[in-house]
Amino acid sequence: MRLRLALAALALALALPGAAPAQTLPDLAGRELVVATENTYPPLQFINGEGQAVGWEYDAVAEIARRLNLSVKYENIAWDAMIPALSEGQYDVAMNGITIKEERLEAVDFSVPYMLSQMLMVVRADETRFDDAASFAADQSLLMAAQPGTTPFYVGVYEVLNSDEQDPRIVKFETFGAGLAALRAGDVDLVLSDSTAAHGYVDASEGALKIIGEPLGAEEFGFIFPKGSDLVAPFDAAIAAMEADGTLDALNRKWFFDYKMGQ
Repeated sequence: MRLRLALAALALALALPGAAPAQTLPDLAGRELVVATENTYPPLQFINGEGQAVGWEYDAVAEIARRLNLSVKYENIAWDAMIPALSEGQYDVAMNGITIKEERLEAVDFSVPYMLSQMLMVVRADETRFDDAASFAADQSLLMAAQPGTTPFYVGVYEVLNSDEQDPRIVKFETFGAGLAALRAGDVDLVLSDSTAAHGYVDASEGALKIIGEPLGAEEFGFIFPKGSDLVAPFDAAIAAMEADGTLDALNRKWFFDYKMGQ
């Protein structure tokens, strides 16, 4: 993993002003790219109210394909079957908010990380009863808002409360926006959010919200490929270029702040 991160840093350096120009990215001549996804991990990839497959990863892959001159075809597959199918070469790449783990490198290759996901604790600005995860967990009167099936939900259950998914201190909401509204109204005491969105909410709250404690549940996400795929290096270079020119930051704002604020 350290080697992969070093290669990522090198690719990023090559994309910076004064180094190799952007047009040094390889041209893959319209090659078809078959991408596996599950469409169950908003806002990375999901089916919206109009029945369209959308999300951060769809936008990112579209931009990578544009820069590398690839033609993209998407196919849906269940998560449990995704890594085995990819390792057998049934797909060229897969996207599903996939955490980079050493044990998975035995079956597939990863791109460099395109995202670091960290959960932050968002509370009302006047909150004084707790200041970190441990003090929140210790006070049985405190409640947390969460959407079932999301990363904040699981981090809240297993890392903050060390409990189970039916814990009554987890107040379940269908949307993130509803949970955030409940926090501001005083109906719950804590919302967990990824770092990009959390800072956005606090900045836009006009002093009504703040962030406390240390980041929770840090994970690096990457695209996966069959072992030995010749697509890994081009993807790595494109991701580095998108990091350097602000494209990744723009996608983070669109899907982790603007999108959630509209929920």
